[in-house]
Amino acid sequence: MNIQQYIISNIPAFDVQTTCGELMGFFKENTFSHIAIIEKDRFLGVFSENDMDVVSAESTIEEHRYDLQAFFVRKETSWLDVLEVFARNEANLVPILDEVERVVGYYDLTDVVSEFIETPFFTDPGNILVVATGIKDYSFSEISQIVESNNARLIGGFITDMQNDVVQVTIKISTANFDKVLQTFRRYNYQIIFGNSDDQFLEDLKNRSDYLDRYLNV
Repeated sequence: MNIQQYIISNIPAFDVQTTCGELMGFFKENTFSHIAIIEKDRFLGVFSENDMDVVSAESTIEEHRYDLQAFFVRKETSWLDVLEVFARNEANLVPILDEVERVVGYYDLTDVVSEFIETPFFTDPGNILVVATGIKDYSFSEISQIVESNNARLIGGFITDMQNDVVQVTIKISTANFDKVLQTFRRYNYQIIFGNSDDQFLEDLKNRSDYLDRYLNV
């Protein structure tokens, strides 16, 4: 999936000598969580909107340079890794750097999420199933084999949680022989965390999307 079409090039990067008052104005006019800071046209870090409460308008970013965060992505960064950067840093805007550390644009969380939701994992009809197993026993090839051995089709899947030596995998499969797939997973000692129809899943997704819209509009 190519997300480079969503690169935003009309959002500025602020020089480290900029006053915090200018940053305050930027964050007041926008809903972004972070913005890139540069020094001599090179990326220095990102300033968080949350830090605006503890700086004075007259101070410069230079005076707070050690509070900057250092996350970014490259043009060639995969969309899954971009989503991970958003999640790990609780950000809705991520700077994109070129090979010489210049800021060439940004990704907006809503754009990347909307592209993700348009993938076959979400749009193709099927059933959602969440299974868990010991991390030492985890094998995606085995999960695929369980699905396909029951004449069902694996549409997609990914790890959604991994802690306490247990890995949780969310998969989407075709509706054919769904009960047989469930029985086989249980026979292979997988714990069934969640399994439902596509209609139920889409309703849940709609509720989550509505929540995201409300969050972004706060």
